[in-house]
Amino acid sequence: MALHRLISVTIGVPNVDETRSYYAEFGLTPEADGWFSTRDGGRQLRIVEAPMRRAVELRIGADDADDLDRIANNLRGLGIEAVRSPGSITAVEPVTGVRAIVTSGEHVVLLEVPATPYNGPGRYERVGTRAPGVVRADPIRPRKLGHVVLGSTDIAVTESFFITGLGLKVSDRIKDAGAFLRCSTDHHNVLVLAAPVGFLHHTSWQVDDIDEVGRGATRMLEADPTRHIWGLGRHHAGSNFFWYLKDPAGNFSEYYSDLDCIIDDQLWTPETFEGARGLFNWGPPPPPSFLAPEDLGALMSGAHSVG
Repeated sequence: MALHRLISVTIGVPNVDETRSYYAEFGLTPEADGWFSTRDGGRQLRIVEAPMRRAVELRIGADDADDLDRIANNLRGLGIEAVRSPGSITAVEPVTGVRAIVTSGEHVVLLEVPATPYNGPGRYERVGTRAPGVVRADPIRPRKLGHVVLGSTDIAVTESFFITGLGLKVSDRIKDAGAFLRCSTDHHNVLVLAAPVGFLHHTSWQVDDIDEVGRGATRMLEADPTRHIWGLGRHHAGSNFFWYLKDPAGNFSEYYSDLDCIIDDQLWTPETFEGARGLFNWGPPPPPSFLAPEDLGALMSGAHSVG
């Protein structure tokens, strides 16, 4: 595909220092210039000051200059102004105000993680030793940024920007509520959700397996139990294990593992799910504060309250 990765996200918050401390504790590595890095994805999160919490910028990787030219033409066809430079193209999504920058460059190859030996009925892959997940002691360090979820007051326009304009592909839909979009072989890198105000719902960070999801969330909650939002569970769309926490600005952050992979578009059939079916396969039901964050009223009025 012409697009190959979600490079980074920039989020704006009113409480920069407190939020940066949270993501360092979450497992991202702070850089000297304000960026945060993941183990395999490099510099993937930047936190900047803003009057209220929001997604400021997404960076997406494309294969070459021809892809950038094609994106520029597509955006012009939508009536959206795009700024073209030798190695990138920049445009603003008109509903959410998110700045999208598509750059051409090399793919990032994730380091292969050895498969964890799981015992099953009549199948013993691990004998005479404890499960690796219960003896690990290293702090959690996410492998990469997986996806960003945006609330939009006009999902048709926002979807058109990402699909028709930038070239993301539809993996699945939630009926009348949103679309799972991909710019890589991951099931989704951007999820657009219908919302009463444009806002950042959550960012999602890949860890090795379900034990890392649980260990990471447990350590974050030991430090502050009020960070808990939703988990542990397994999504239906995307199939991934998940656990959601809340940062000091009110954004949700997700540890995930075992996401569906789409290498051949011909072998994947997008589905449209209704209601909660698209959200989770098993686990606790999503709390009201996940579906409608508690500060939505403040965001709608242009004010901000830290939840």
